[in-house]
Amino acid sequence: MDFVDYYKTLEISKTATEADIKKAYRKLARKYHPDVNPNDKESHKKFQQINEANEVLSDPEKRKKYDQYGKDWKHADQYEKARQQQGARQSYGGGGFGGQDFGEYTYSSGDDSSFSDFFESLFGGSKKTRQQAKYRGQDYNAELHLSLNDAYVTHKQTVTINDKNVRITIPAGVENGQVIRLKNYGSPGVNGGPNGDLYITFILSNNTNFKREGNNLYKDEDLDLYTALLGGEKTIDTLNGKIKLKVTPETQNGTKVRLKGKGFPVYKKEGEFGDLYISWNIKLPTNLTEKQKELFTELSKL
Repeated sequence: MDFVDYYKTLEISKTATEADIKKAYRKLARKYHPDVNPNDKESHKKFQQINEANEVLSDPEKRKKYDQYGKDWKHADQYEKARQQQGARQSYGGGGFGGQDFGEYTYSSGDDSSFSDFFESLFGGSKKTRQQAKYRGQDYNAELHLSLNDAYVTHKQTVTINDKNVRITIPAGVENGQVIRLKNYGSPGVNGGPNGDLYITFILSNNTNFKREGNNLYKDEDLDLYTALLGGEKTIDTLNGKIKLKVTPETQNGTKVRLKGKGFPVYKKEGEFGDLYISWNIKLPTNLTEKQKELFTELSKL
């Protein structure tokens, strides 16, 4: 397996703090994001590499293993267990390293053949035997940006992972920040081991005049003074088309109307929707004619 220098990928030093890592990741993710570089395979590949590096270095435990074991960091637990078993055999006079002190091993960005040879001797087997062990592939992480209208309906989209197009079905009602897992769409396993998984995080943008809270939608709607006083009808837009609402006479400013089942679809529950709440914003008339002013004056005297 080729060594990948995650520090180099994120363009940071090995002494970088968590804040440095976070800042570097955000900067590079924006630069190489597929939405910014459509149809650019190299940018898509770079974006995946950045995500992979961030996943490891932003996790203190994974970073510690990576710093110590380099390309073999994923198998650190197995190596440590083997070292403990080897030490136990040495204590009881069997096998071992002849009293040699191997100390702490750190990776190098150059040739790490001696590092691999150490683990080969640690397991007490040949290189061929060591390579026959099966290991699960690494998980991938990706972001998929949707609009509120996109998330309102179940639909299909294609995401590109390591130059491979993956067609996925996105159920209506997904939340901002929600993560789904696609099993076996991650990195290939080692020596016949299972593939890793692909985790997709949904990032929702809202370019509508609706406010979403869970499965409910909220909207302010203007209402003229005359309809508010005398009652009538008002046509409003929803995410699923236009509807007519009856306005009761003497409706007050800020009055809320609940439209049951006209909100956002419930995730993975076909046919179920939240509610839509309309708040009336009564608009006072402007540029009154002289006649209108007279009529309002008469009304004020009654």
